[in-house]
Amino acid sequence: MSAVMSNNATSSMSPYGRSGTRSRSLQMDGILIMAVAAILLVSAVMVTSASISIASKETGDAFYYLKRQLVFIALGALACMIAARIPSRVWQRLHVPLLLAAIVMLVVVLVPGIGATVNGSRRWVRMGIMNFQVSELARVFVLAFIAGYITHRQKELKETFKTTAMPLAVLVVIAMLLLLEPDFGATAVLMTTSVALLFLGGMRLRYFFVLVAGAAALMGLVAIAAPYRMKRLVGCIDPWADPFGSCYQLVQSEIAIGRGEWFGVGLGSSVQKLFYLPEAHTDFVFAVIAEEFGFIGVLCLLCLYGVVVWRVLRISRMAAEANMVFQAFIAASFGIWMGLQTFINIGVNMGLLPTKGLTLPMLSNGGSSLLVALAWLGVVLRIHHEASMSGRSAMPKSASKALAGKAKA
Repeated sequence: MSAVMSNNATSSMSPYGRSGTRSRSLQMDGILIMAVAAILLVSAVMVTSASISIASKETGDAFYYLKRQLVFIALGALACMIAARIPSRVWQRLHVPLLLAAIVMLVVVLVPGIGATVNGSRRWVRMGIMNFQVSELARVFVLAFIAGYITHRQKELKETFKTTAMPLAVLVVIAMLLLLEPDFGATAVLMTTSVALLFLGGMRLRYFFVLVAGAAALMGLVAIAAPYRMKRLVGCIDPWADPFGSCYQLVQSEIAIGRGEWFGVGLGSSVQKLFYLPEAHTDFVFAVIAEEFGFIGVLCLLCLYGVVVWRVLRISRMAAEANMVFQAFIAASFGIWMGLQTFINIGVNMGLLPTKGLTLPMLSNGGSSLLVALAWLGVVLRIHHEASMSGRSAMPKSASKALAGKAKA
């Protein structure tokens, strides 16, 4: 991928292809859209199933979280359509201001009176009907900066480690701000995705391995420095050592997954969601899916996420082949993030990883994560359109006429 991206990056500035003509309609990836639509449908159904008891108790409206989720799905779809209409070169030109905006957001959320504290973490800003988690949007802005930096410095990135110092310094600052909230999960996902982008950008293997080892050691020290994180690590290894204390949530999740067996107990028939499993409609909705639909249902869900990641990485490849370097990195960052966060959330639900506050992308209840993910998807769909039009514009006229004749026939 990096070999293709190393070609002339300036050609990526044309959002409509080499002909410079604007397409009246967007060329969309139908398979990607259908896979995302299926995940959103599962989201509406399972958030309702997992929250119906707690919604009745807390609000008196059994469908409170369904209504809320449908509102955010509608707003996210609107954000996706708007983002899909914005030429990707706009994000490339603004990659430095976007980084500054990310830093400002992460600083502002730490200010008492502005940032809202939930469960001991100050990650949210109150915005009317929702608490917006600024790290969700900040992550996209930081990755856009890294994509822009690699695009402009790709040749130097392959030659010296000094060129890598700038994005690494940025990541250290961002990581410190995230850990002050604290948000260890978001920090780990952002660092991993960023390092993966640098690797795709052509970073030498020896630098890459040194960076990965250093980041892993640093994250390990951060993890063991806080007592509550150590409890999570120990709980992940042997949750049944304290099933009614610090490991209660993980134990209940494992019971839910175990009860599902092959085909599940049936939609709406989960027992663990009835006040046994905390956060059943947010971070642990996967456990409810596993209980109600079993291994077969989980396998189908994983296939949907696999299709999304595959199609997004395919779009990244299309952009790279069209010499749209920045766009290729943006699409790749979305695909890497989607696959990574899905893996971590499922790993946490199954007890393979320490408990973290990370949602299942585009499925868990949560307004800010859903809005940002769908808006980011809109950017990827825009990249698909531009890469498709670039390929069509580059096609010889004789080939275009031949294809048109076949189509008419």
